[in-house]
Amino acid sequence: MLDRRFLLENQELVRANIARREMNVDFDRFVALENERRELQRKLEEVRARANSIAKNRDMSVEDKRAAGTAARIEENEINELLQPLEAEAHSIYLTIPNLTFEGSPNGCEDASAEIDFGKTPKRDFGFEPKDHVALMENLKMVNLTAGAKVSGSGFYFLTGPGALLELALTRYGLDIAMEYGFEPVLSPDLARDSLMQGAGFVPRGNESNTYRIEDSDLNLIATSEITLVGMAADEVLEEKSLPVKLAGISHCFRSERAHGSLTRGIYRVHQFTKTEMVVVCTAEQAEEQHMALRAIEQKVFDGLEIPYRVLEIATGDLGASAYRKFDLEAWMPGRNGGSWGEITSTSNCTDFQARRLNIRYKDKTGKLQFAYTLNGTALSVCRAMIALVENHQQADGSIRIPAALRPYMSGLEFISVSK
Repeated sequence: MLDRRFLLENQELVRANIARREMNVDFDRFVALENERRELQRKLEEVRARANSIAKNRDMSVEDKRAAGTAARIEENEINELLQPLEAEAHSIYLTIPNLTFEGSPNGCEDASAEIDFGKTPKRDFGFEPKDHVALMENLKMVNLTAGAKVSGSGFYFLTGPGALLELALTRYGLDIAMEYGFEPVLSPDLARDSLMQGAGFVPRGNESNTYRIEDSDLNLIATSEITLVGMAADEVLEEKSLPVKLAGISHCFRSERAHGSLTRGIYRVHQFTKTEMVVVCTAEQAEEQHMALRAIEQKVFDGLEIPYRVLEIATGDLGASAYRKFDLEAWMPGRNGGSWGEITSTSNCTDFQARRLNIRYKDKTGKLQFAYTLNGTALSVCRAMIALVENHQQADGSIRIPAALRPYMSGLEFISVSK
C-alpha cells in the first residue's frame, strides 16, 4: 500500500496511475473519507487533551471534575462511533489502491505487453504434426486426468510413473539454479492467515478472490509461497547489512479459478500445482538489480531446458495491484491450439507496497527505520514447465527427449518412452 499522506498530497498522480492501470477504484470517496477521518481524529485528540487537563486541574471541585470528565467521555464515545464505520470504509478502499507504476511499462491491457527478449533455443521444425501434452502424457502414462476428476473434481490430476518423477526432477533442477544465485531453500506451509494474504496483495474473502478459504477459520490455501515467504518477515525489523534476504519457497499452490477451452486444457490451468517461488527482501537501492537477477534466473532455467520462450514487459492494465514492474516468460507450446505462447514464469518488483501492509522494516546505516522492498519471481512452476518440455521435446514415435541439463535429476534417463 502507499502512504496515506502521500495519497492525499499527490492526488492527481494517484488518479492518473489508477487510470493507466485501467482499474476501478473509488479514490475520490477515499479522499473525502480520509479528510473527514482526520478532522474527527483532531477533535478526538482535543477532547482527550481537555479530559487530561480537567483531571490535573486542582482548582476544580471533585463534583465539577466528575461532571466535566463524564461529559468528555460521552463526547469521546460519540466521536468514536462516527470514526469506526468511516475508518472501515476508508480502509476497504485503501486496500484497493494499486502501487505506482514503472514509467517504461507499456500502456494498455494484456495484448499491449511488449516483447523485449527471446531465449537461446529457437522454435523447432518437427517434420511431423506435433501432439499436445495431454495426448503425449496420457500415452506415456505420465498423467491421469480422469482419476483426478473422479477423486477431486475437474481441474485436478494425478501425475503417475515418469510424470511423478519428472515433477520431482524439475522441482530440484529449478531449486538448484536458484541456490546458485544465493537463494535459501524453504519448504513453506500451504496455509496462511487472512492478514498475510491481504498483506501480500491477495484478497482472501472478497468476491474476486481466486483462493480457497478454510471455513470457520482465518486460514486460506496459498496461491503461491510468495505469500508465506513475505509473511515470514511481517512485523520484523531487519538489519541493513543482512539485506538482501533471498528465499526460494517450495510449496503446493491452490487456485480456485478454472478457465475452459482449448488453450487451458489438460494441466495448463489447474486448481493445484507445485511451484518454487523466489522472494527477495531488500533496500530500495538494491531492488532494480535484484529484479534483473530474478529475470536472469528464470531465463537460465528455461535456456537449460532447451525450451523456446519470449520475455514480455507487462502492460499497465495487466499488472497486479502490488507490482510496480513485471516481466513474464512465455514458452512456445507447439501442441497448444496448433501452437501458441503460454506463460511459464513472472517476476515483479513490488517496491515497498507489500512491506507497508506487512510492516517489514529495516534499520538503515543511520539507525532510522525504513520500509523494505519486496520482489518475487518464479524459479519453476511444474505444470507449465512440464507442458513446454514434453511438447517441445516430443519425438515422432511419441517419446519425450529429456534435455541434458535435466538428465542428472532423472537418473540419467535420456528418453521417456512407452513401456514394452
